[in-house]
Amino acid sequence: MNITRSIKIVAFFYLVISFFICLAFSYPIHEGFYLDLRNIPIIIGGLYMGLGPLLGLVTIGIRGMYGIDFDFWLTAIFYSAISFSLWRLSPFFLKQSSNQRILFSVGFTFLLSLIQTVLEFVHLPYPLFDVYFAFLFIQPLGVGMIAYYIEETRKSAILSERLLKVNRQEVIEKMGAAISHEIRNPLTAAIGFVQLLQSENISDENRLQYLSILRRELKSAERVIQDYLNLSKPEIKLVESLIVQEEIQRVIQLLQPSANRNSVQVITYFSHEATIEGDRQKFHQCLVNIMKNAIEAMPNGGILKVETHSTQTNVRITIGDTGSGMTSEQVVRLGEPYYSTKGDKGTGLGMIVVFSFIRAMNGTIHVESELGVGTTFEIMFSSSSISVAQTETKNTTSELVLR
Repeated sequence: MNITRSIKIVAFFYLVISFFICLAFSYPIHEGFYLDLRNIPIIIGGLYMGLGPLLGLVTIGIRGMYGIDFDFWLTAIFYSAISFSLWRLSPFFLKQSSNQRILFSVGFTFLLSLIQTVLEFVHLPYPLFDVYFAFLFIQPLGVGMIAYYIEETRKSAILSERLLKVNRQEVIEKMGAAISHEIRNPLTAAIGFVQLLQSENISDENRLQYLSILRRELKSAERVIQDYLNLSKPEIKLVESLIVQEEIQRVIQLLQPSANRNSVQVITYFSHEATIEGDRQKFHQCLVNIMKNAIEAMPNGGILKVETHSTQTNVRITIGDTGSGMTSEQVVRLGEPYYSTKGDKGTGLGMIVVFSFIRAMNGTIHVESELGVGTTFEIMFSSSSISVAQTETKNTTSELVLR
């Protein structure tokens, strides 16, 4: 079932319900004569949704419940003609401009009300000018108000869709430029060293050095491509039980050389041992990206503090640094694929991968930062199980380099 058909089915039921409401609140003006607003849902549904025949059948069917008499046949003929007219007019109506559709629907309703007034009320034994006015004024007004609301809603939907497309195109263009720039740099350097390796007078020592640099630059380009692929497909396919504290320790051990170079002291505080469900490799990548950025934000040394707090319902991981920090505007833009606080040295792909993977693992991430003070990442997961060790907390300090 396509979306358009589903919308029509839902709209039909709403129109039928509104039709019954109109009949339920009908107003008796004479024996056998009632005023109601049944024409409003019929005209709106017939013109905008092309449901005139269905709504006409509903109208005739409901009238048949009150008896098959002369008035029933008049109603059947009248609404058969109206529903057929609406069905034929709907394609033409939908091709018109917004203002034209509103005017057309109001004018059609007034014409229909005028015909009904002449057919039903002209032979009453007493004048009912107030009733004529209400019948000729209220129904066109109601159709006009609903048509105006529909047109404004449609305009808003079209504008939102266009804005979304523009934003997507802008993101794609900027992200493409960032990826192209990030890949071009290592590839340009690699081409240069390939040309140097083609030299006949190159020494073995320089050859090994150039090959090492060439390999590093190609790895850098590969890493950018991998980040982009991870961004495109952030879903978690491999789900396994992860002991949070053990995985954090592995990441800290992996980043130890980088922390040493920046004179960063790593402090860990782990509460009860807990497990979460997720992909180990992607979880590592998230932690590596966050901690690596934290270490790089402290080129002159500092403290990287990693904490875990677990309860029976969730696990919270807090990663804080004493680095340069970010402004509130930078925090808001954090995670955009083309935005990086490192300037030309980064593309922002690493952080968008972090946000994507955390969401894919049913987690949430919150960032707080103050310029010149530091940044704190708080990651929250729903815990699959909590196991309490004999000692309720473990407080350790990994002094990679003492300041």
